[in-house]
Amino acid sequence: MDQKTGVQDRPSAEPGTAPLLEVAGLVKHFPVRTGGLGRRQVGKVRAVDGLDLAVGVGESLGLVGESGCGKSTTGRLITRLLEPTDGSIRYQGREIGHATRRELAPIRSEIQMIFQDPYSSLNPRQTVGAIVAAPMEINRIDPPGGRKAKVKELLERVGLNPEHYNRFPHEFSGGQRQRVGIARALALRPKLIVADEPVSALDVSIQAQVVNLLQSLQRELDIAFLFIAHDLAVVRHFSERVAVMYLGKIVEVADRDSVYGNPHHPYTHTLLSAVCEPDPDKARGRRALPIGDPPSPLAPPSGCRFRTRCPKAQPLCAEQEPPLAQLAELADGHRVACHFPGPAEDTLTHR
Repeated sequence: MDQKTGVQDRPSAEPGTAPLLEVAGLVKHFPVRTGGLGRRQVGKVRAVDGLDLAVGVGESLGLVGESGCGKSTTGRLITRLLEPTDGSIRYQGREIGHATRRELAPIRSEIQMIFQDPYSSLNPRQTVGAIVAAPMEINRIDPPGGRKAKVKELLERVGLNPEHYNRFPHEFSGGQRQRVGIARALALRPKLIVADEPVSALDVSIQAQVVNLLQSLQRELDIAFLFIAHDLAVVRHFSERVAVMYLGKIVEVADRDSVYGNPHHPYTHTLLSAVCEPDPDKARGRRALPIGDPPSPLAPPSGCRFRTRCPKAQPLCAEQEPPLAQLAELADGHRVACHFPGPAEDTLTHR
């Protein structure tokens, strides 16, 4: 697999092969309405506002950014739990962004989701066996040996006792419940899993176990992952490529080593500066912290959306929106949406 394929290129196992998932110009606006009988619309929240990304077959792409940038909305758009306002979502070359329920039926089983909260994502009135078997029942799939045997096999694969088939979710810990959610996502042998903050609600001691489980499942079953998270250490461990999102747009994307070792967007610098440093000597150095608070997605800034918090901002940043472009001095596929990109030292110099 080409680890350095850019967002606007075609990440694939072999050159010339189309990506498994390709998103272009994806937009999702939520209307804001005032009270009264008319419920008049007074604005719109630009949760996702022109997003481009691609995921290759069997690849893991990490999507990072601070809370409210639109990561989870992106995941729900890709799985079609939300209807896009505009843009294109192509799965295996087929447009699914505005497909009808009947048109989506053949590929529903191939795109699954692992939700952030293992407590609310499981029906408390159903047993674990019924929860994991539900996708097979809905899709009328009868695996060899029967559904019950398949469910027990899935429970064992994710590290649970198959004999707990008849237990209810409240009888499990948070980490065990998330494993149930993973088993449910695997029930239909998907080709793409959108993992929306799959470990953020778990104890730190359990997070590594769940991440390692997902990583081993990806290798064994050749599943592609869109791994959404705000924990940069977890994303670095799991993802082959990383896309950095800010206020509804991708601002930088590259292979894992390039994003963490040679970031060129000021916002990426601020994210990496916020990571706790265990070495006291390194922690004493200057940090590229952002200025002020994030703008409202109701009225994002003109031009570059990060300019109101960026120490390198100039008049051009307010006049023109920078494209997500490949820089000549960077590795192939390392794209940055900034008029004045540079290494972290440049951002620190402007403070």
